[in-house]
Amino acid sequence: MPRLSLTMKEGSVVHWHKQEGETINKGEPLVEVLSEKVTFDVEAPESGVVRKILVEEGVDVPVNAVLAIIAAPDEEISDVETLPAQAPEETKETVAAIPEAKAEAAVEVEERVPASPAAKRLARESGIDLAQVKGSGPEGRIAEEDVRRFIEETGQPTPKVKETIPLTGIKKTTAERVSRSMKTAPHSAVVMEVDMTNTAKAREEKQVSYTELLVKAVALALKKHPLLNSTLTEDERIRVYEDVNIGVAVVTEQGLVVPVIHNADKKSLAEIASKLKELATKAREGKLAKEDVSGGTFTITNLGMYGVDLFTPIINPPEAAILGVGRIVNKPVAEGEKIVIKPVMTLSLSYDHRIVDGAPAAQFLQEIKKILEASPNFS
Repeated sequence: MPRLSLTMKEGSVVHWHKQEGETINKGEPLVEVLSEKVTFDVEAPESGVVRKILVEEGVDVPVNAVLAIIAAPDEEISDVETLPAQAPEETKETVAAIPEAKAEAAVEVEERVPASPAAKRLARESGIDLAQVKGSGPEGRIAEEDVRRFIEETGQPTPKVKETIPLTGIKKTTAERVSRSMKTAPHSAVVMEVDMTNTAKAREEKQVSYTELLVKAVALALKKHPLLNSTLTEDERIRVYEDVNIGVAVVTEQGLVVPVIHNADKKSLAEIASKLKELATKAREGKLAKEDVSGGTFTITNLGMYGVDLFTPIINPPEAAILGVGRIVNKPVAEGEKIVIKPVMTLSLSYDHRIVDGAPAAQFLQEIKKILEASPNFS
């Protein structure tokens, strides 16, 4: 499993292009792999025969794990058939850093409560402490039936499970990223309502979507407020980007992906619209390339089409902020001494408080509001 980025720890095998016993040439696609929401083909490093496939489709494996063995038809491979999957270096370092006493304690706990994977899963779903369950298997190993019997005997209610969805592929990557974001970045948010009267007119005139107009407005605002277009490095330095690369969250059957419009500030509205449509199509067809989802500096996520008024999104790491877009709804608005009905949109900006304070975040959101409420040309 190749490492395609500094943060990549594992990949998922999606589809084998070749099966065991088939001939393959050097450079020919061997297997399709999913990593960090991108699918890509791993090419054969040498010509030969696919003698052994070690990882089945749908399985996640760490970087550097052996996926398959290519050899000559008559080459002896018995010595390499059992090559273990190599864990990422950071995992090895973490394990090595565990104090010996704690490592022994963890082993003792595991040995003290031996249980099958199905029993552990049922116990976790039912909130059962396995230490209280008596196992019927060899050496007291706990089976799933032992857990069910314990639930019946103790009268502990357990909800009926309709289905179990494995957390793999894009869903797993998303889960890991949002968890890392919430653990490392102190989130704060500012909210603002925007009169969308003039933007609605621009949308009709130019035959584009609100999201495309928002990408343009955000790109212009980021040029005036570059601190929102930044990241915090590991050595605690704020790196402000020159490039304005805006990611737009797109919902697919596989999960949420964020394709990126690079140099959005230098693109016309027509170019942004064309690129966004292209990326959205590729996302839904599962054909996004690595460069399509890499290099983002700011993200927009729009739930307005689902009737959502307001939400506070989680920052897409390692970016400094993300803009949440709610629906447009007609509201009574004071205009001088009159009350008029206007289309209003609610924008919420979640930002990393280590990088951005409340005032600059509010000023950035004000700039977006100013652009959208003016009579925007959006050329």
